[in-house]
Amino acid sequence: MGTKIWVLEILLLLQHFFVGEVTAAAAGVPVTRTWTPSEGNATGAEGGSWCVAKPGVSQIDLQNALDWACGLGKADCRAIQKGGPCYQPDTLLSHASYAFNRFYKQNANSDMACNFGGSATLTNKDPSYGKCDYSASS
Repeated sequence: MGTKIWVLEILLLLQHFFVGEVTAAAAGVPVTRTWTPSEGNATGAEGGSWCVAKPGVSQIDLQNALDWACGLGKADCRAIQKGGPCYQPDTLLSHASYAFNRFYKQNANSDMACNFGGSATLTNKDPSYGKCDYSASS
């Protein structure tokens, strides 16, 4: 039973990956992997990568991706619940970034685990702030 669920999760992840690529290509949007800066701390000599929500993505796409990450994707989203260390700022972009990064870290920092239908991107800047530690999400 566990193997069947694992296979289903991988297939769903692949579907999100390929649907995002096909949708972007059909819309004439070039599909590229970019390292974009985000607000946060520079990683310095230790390096690293984080998966964050892309600014400018539609609220509907972000919400769907967030729901998937915290649901079927099984990302631990307790930190973005009310009262959690990453709840503030209470924005969809911030919450999606945290959830996307949790899923990415749970999947061994695989580039394929940071797509979410084109709603996410990789950054080499640590998006941690205050008591919200993105590095702890590994």
